[in-house]
Amino acid sequence: MRWWSLANLVSNAGTWMQLTVQSLLVLQVTGSAAMTGLSLAVQAGPGLLLGLLGGAAVDRWPRKLTAAVSQVALGAVGFTTAALVALDLLNVPVLLTLAAVTGIISTVDGPACALLGNDLVPRRDVPSAIALGSAVHSIGRLAGTALAGGAVLLFGTASAFVANGFSFVFVAAVIPFLKLVDRSAEEPETAPEPEPAAPADPRADGPDEPDDSRQRAGGGARDGLRFFLGRPQLVLLAAITALSSVFGRNYTLTLAVLVTGPLAGGAGSFGTVSTALAVGGIAGALLAGVLQRPSVRLVAAMSAIGAAFQIAAGLSPTLGLLVLLVIPMAIVESVSDTAGTTVLQTDPPPAMRGRVLGVWRSLSTGWGLVGPPAIGLLMEWTGPRAALVIGGLVVALPAVAGLAVHARRARRTVADAVGQAPVATAPEPVEPVEPVEQPEPVRVPVPARVTDGDRAPAAVTVS
Repeated sequence: MRWWSLANLVSNAGTWMQLTVQSLLVLQVTGSAAMTGLSLAVQAGPGLLLGLLGGAAVDRWPRKLTAAVSQVALGAVGFTTAALVALDLLNVPVLLTLAAVTGIISTVDGPACALLGNDLVPRRDVPSAIALGSAVHSIGRLAGTALAGGAVLLFGTASAFVANGFSFVFVAAVIPFLKLVDRSAEEPETAPEPEPAAPADPRADGPDEPDDSRQRAGGGARDGLRFFLGRPQLVLLAAITALSSVFGRNYTLTLAVLVTGPLAGGAGSFGTVSTALAVGGIAGALLAGVLQRPSVRLVAAMSAIGAAFQIAAGLSPTLGLLVLLVIPMAIVESVSDTAGTTVLQTDPPPAMRGRVLGVWRSLSTGWGLVGPPAIGLLMEWTGPRAALVIGGLVVALPAVAGLAVHARRARRTVADAVGQAPVATAPEPVEPVEPVEQPEPVRVPVPARVTDGDRAPAAVTVS
């Protein structure tokens, strides 16, 4: 697990180095902000359209091989982009093609690497492993963003893509040496999950079953979608996360407008706020490591608390107070994200988890595309302060209402159980039984043979 965490740190740092300079590169090549947005949409599009198929592939193919091949493929894209940039051969069609290829590979790489990390630890340690992964992601984001500026300044824009390519190669080199935990040797913590109500399908038996070339990935994807929609806790998790992502998590946009607008700050001030967000995110991920059995209720509660901090941040009169509010806001939202990820990766049966993550990737890509334009329009109409307050209310009110309904149902269930329980009654007294008198033995004289001498008759006792 240590090597895997180190590999993830290197990979995340490389990814954020590339992302930091990618938008600038698109602007340099095209000179169009609209084209920059289009390139990001092209890269995200496969996640929306092919996420289900990617998850089905992860459930079917060997986990380590799938993750290693996808990492090598992403590294090849990074090296290709770096070469085209260095040779000044990058143009708009090639740029969009590379973005689309990256998005397609990521539909398989994302769930494969996420589930591979869980396979490295015992079942009871999976929540801690997910929390560690979240912390590594936040640290890698800080490191990659900081390294990108120095690398571009010293070696040029292509260096960021080269570094990202090598980070993928490093991960691919580590994967063959990882030792997976033997799940068959572990005692199940809970009762086995029931199979989904879908018709029986040999593809749902798991990745260890022999692969049948006649099976189609599309059927597996449909099975994953059917299972997801039939799981109430996953549907509720998706609803909570969608509201939070659209109205509560676009802080690079909402807080940037708030800092540079009503609070009259500059780029340096927003950098301070961004650092506070990153620090809070790392602290929240580490705090989430103590969670053993997170639930959707915890996700809802943390989302409501984070929304309350967002409302307070929108009403903040000074930059200093905003920074103080941003740190706990990032902490509770990081705990919420980590808890939600844990539920997502542990609630489904092992043979279904890749497809569930594929469904989630499609959904998260959808609200990721909808969120920034929606909150941007809201800020245009109401201003940044009102947008933060309205967004916080949109997130908090449904979460609080859901928690209240759940608590009421729980109390009613307990009351019904108590009312239906049999009432213990005292046993009826048992009358003492008088002992039965035993008849006295009757002595029956038995005549005996007379011998030479006269003798007294013998007696036999009969009960």
